[in-house]
Amino acid sequence: MILTLRINHNLSYNPPLSLQGCDPCSQTQRSKLQHRRARINQQINKEMRMRAGAENLFRATTNNKVKETVALELSFVNSNLQLLKEELEELNSSMEVYQTESEAINVPMIPLGLKETKEVDLTVPLKEYICEHYREDSSLFEKEIKEFMELRQAMRTPSRNEAGLELLVEYYNQLYYLDQRFFPPHRTLGVHFHWYDSLTGVPSCQRALAFEKGSVLFNVGALYTQIGARQDRSAAAGIDRAINAFQRAAGAFNFLKENFSNAPSLDMSGPSLCMLVRLMIAQVQECVFERVTLTTQDTHFTSQLQVAQEAARVSDVYSLVLQTMSQPLVKDYVPFSWASMVQVKAEHFRALSHYYAAVALCDRTRKFHHDYRNDDCGGSEIVLFVYRRKLGKAHLRRALIRHEEAMRVHGLCKILRKMDILQEVLSFVHKRSLDKYSEMDREDDFDETAEAPEIHSQTQQKPDIIPPNFSTVQVTDIFRRLGPLSVFCARARWGPVRLVCLQRGEGGLGLTLRGDSPVLVAGVVPGGCAEAGLREGDYIVAVDGENCKWAKHGEVVHSLKSCSDRGVELSVITLHTHDTQVCFIALHTHETQVVLCVEGGGVTKRLGSTFSLPFGNLGDGESMY
Repeated sequence: MILTLRINHNLSYNPPLSLQGCDPCSQTQRSKLQHRRARINQQINKEMRMRAGAENLFRATTNNKVKETVALELSFVNSNLQLLKEELEELNSSMEVYQTESEAINVPMIPLGLKETKEVDLTVPLKEYICEHYREDSSLFEKEIKEFMELRQAMRTPSRNEAGLELLVEYYNQLYYLDQRFFPPHRTLGVHFHWYDSLTGVPSCQRALAFEKGSVLFNVGALYTQIGARQDRSAAAGIDRAINAFQRAAGAFNFLKENFSNAPSLDMSGPSLCMLVRLMIAQVQECVFERVTLTTQDTHFTSQLQVAQEAARVSDVYSLVLQTMSQPLVKDYVPFSWASMVQVKAEHFRALSHYYAAVALCDRTRKFHHDYRNDDCGGSEIVLFVYRRKLGKAHLRRALIRHEEAMRVHGLCKILRKMDILQEVLSFVHKRSLDKYSEMDREDDFDETAEAPEIHSQTQQKPDIIPPNFSTVQVTDIFRRLGPLSVFCARARWGPVRLVCLQRGEGGLGLTLRGDSPVLVAGVVPGGCAEAGLREGDYIVAVDGENCKWAKHGEVVHSLKSCSDRGVELSVITLHTHDTQVCFIALHTHETQVVLCVEGGGVTKRLGSTFSLPFGNLGDGESMY
């Protein structure tokens, strides 16, 4: 994956003041919930360490008494673990904390809690790598290291709004630069990244930076679910914001599933992410249904049938989510309250599809009954009237059956029973269908009951999976003072900085320059510069002590032309590679794409006695001085 990031050429880094985390001491309901989650995660971690030690002792000892004591201790630890996991599951099922504070009655959405992480001190590893690899005084980069650590600390408690999302994406983009600067392909810094599973609280630890990036991306998706759940869906604008949030949550989880593999925690495994994507899509479809019912004011036959088809579509997608939650790798992982909620919604919206179909048929027969009393109607119309009335009553009967099933499943889950708003919604729609059925049942009806068919599902808006757009948050590389990534990265190797003193002769300094940031020595004149120690393929990093790693071609040329008669002192480096070749490295900068390519091989001579690398003729950005 290649990220195109806009680079600011100011060497100093000033973090945006607006991108700050929430106050960890604030006493909001959400912060209290996160604090309880963090406390339980730490207790689970402690119990798991005790269990691992007890299991090792049980396998190692041969003393029967010790084995009995350890077995008893293991039983006690396992009991504690089970209680802690049940307490954490109840916290993860606290959907009401993330719901809207509006007085409107809506079916609650399922949000996702953020993954918790331990503090990581990168000061010593980064300083050691700067000294060893970049040959720089690491004390000069204490400010940059501190700013990165503060950014990670703020990222742990993002606010539940766009600012919190920008904070997470900013840190994710900075991890791209950190990876390029400090993580070579076959070596790690020895830093361990600890993250807790978002649902079970089981800790996971890896030294790979990809685990840190994946966990941050997971939290981006989780934060979108919380933003979507808190929207006021009593108005079209709030519904549209919820749809956008859930679609972006689905995109984040889908991106994680496609780009990160071998995740150590279950919440980032392929089956779990697939389930989360489908859950988000189902919640998008539910929002679409709410918008259709909100904007459909008339009771026309076709309008009510469209609402019925939308409800059937929501029921279908929730049924698919329930099937995914029933898979072997996910069944024992997903909280029981989640599976119960999904099943309740599948039954609830299937009941609504039959109800709206019955409303469409019954209202049509009521209009015909009014016309029948005022005018004479034909026999075929009377037969059609009777059939529609019987069919509408059959749909109401099926709606009641589904409503009762939804209420039965709801009653089986202790956590759902505590959600008053869900109980209120289920009771209201059940009573509405029952009143409609009783109204029709009061009329004499000696005909046989009809069998209502299933409603064909159809939607006016198919959900989109919106992938994350990391370029929306422009970042500046915190460690950019180390130099351009095209040369100064963890994957490159170069020799120590050499000082070369050049004297201006009759033909000038006698060197050919090419490229920007840093400028490349493409050719040298034999005798003068070569004897002074300058070599073709060197990069100029300073002119007379002035850092020019980020300098443009014209700026270096101006510095060279401004030198006095005593000459100019260049600080240069030479890249080292296995086969004396440095393959091209493309770096997207603020304005242009700079591609640097140095090839090894023979040296050719041109007119003017100037030696150069085999680039052909002097090209753009290449000049001889």
